[in-house]
Amino acid sequence: MGTVFSFDIRDRPTPALVSALRQAVAWLHHVDRLFSTYRPDSAVSRLAHGTMTLDEAPNVVARVLRLCEEAERRTRGCFTPRPGGRLDPSGLVKGWAVEEASRILRAAGAANTCVNGGGDLQLGGEASPGTPWRVGIADPRRPGRLLTVVTGRDLAIATSGTTERGCHITDPRTGAPATKALSATVTGPHLTWADAYATAPVVLGPETRQWIAGIPGYRALIVPASPRREN
Repeated sequence: MGTVFSFDIRDRPTPALVSALRQAVAWLHHVDRLFSTYRPDSAVSRLAHGTMTLDEAPNVVARVLRLCEEAERRTRGCFTPRPGGRLDPSGLVKGWAVEEASRILRAAGAANTCVNGGGDLQLGGEASPGTPWRVGIADPRRPGRLLTVVTGRDLAIATSGTTERGCHITDPRTGAPATKALSATVTGPHLTWADAYATAPVVLGPETRQWIAGIPGYRALIVPASPRREN
C-alpha cells in the first residue's frame, strides 16, 4: 500500500500470539494484493482498468467499497473512493486493514498492542500497567517539532495533511486541491472511520468543528492554513 506497517506488542509472547502475529502480517499482505493502487494486478487496479468486474472480485472488495460509500455520506462528500474519477479506496482501506490486524492480535490474547500503518494507529489496552499510550503528533509548521501528545487506551489515531506528502488531497466537490488545513488528526475508537474522517477537515476547514461534534466518540485537532489553530 505504499507505506510501512509495524507492530508493538506489550504482552508476554505465547505460541498463540506468535501465530496471530504471523496471521496479522499475512492479512496485510492479502489486503495489499487486493487493494494496492501500486500493483497493476490488484483487484482495485483491475477494476479501475476494466479488466475485472465487481462480480468477479472477491466479496471483501465489494464490502470495502460499500464502507467507502458510507464514508462519503458521513463526511458530506469530502471523502471519496474515486478521486479525480479513478478508483482509489486507499483513504479507508489502510485504517480498515490495521484495525482488522489489531483484532486478530486481540483475539489471540494480546490486550496491549499498537498496530501502526504509515503513522495511523490502532491502540489496544495500555503501554504498560497503569500507563496509557502516548503518541506525538507532528507540527506541520515546524518540522521535527511536536504539535501535541495524545494519550489514551483502546484508541485509534489518524492524521492527514501536507507534512509528509505535500498537498495531495483533492476536494471531491470541486476537483481543486484541498488547502483549508495543513493537517488534521482524528481520534476515536475505530481506525477504519478515524482514517476516513481525517480527510474531511482538510476539505472542510472551519466547518469541521460542527461536523465532528455530530459524530459520537470522535474528535479532531486541526492546523488550519492560516496561523490560527482550531480543535
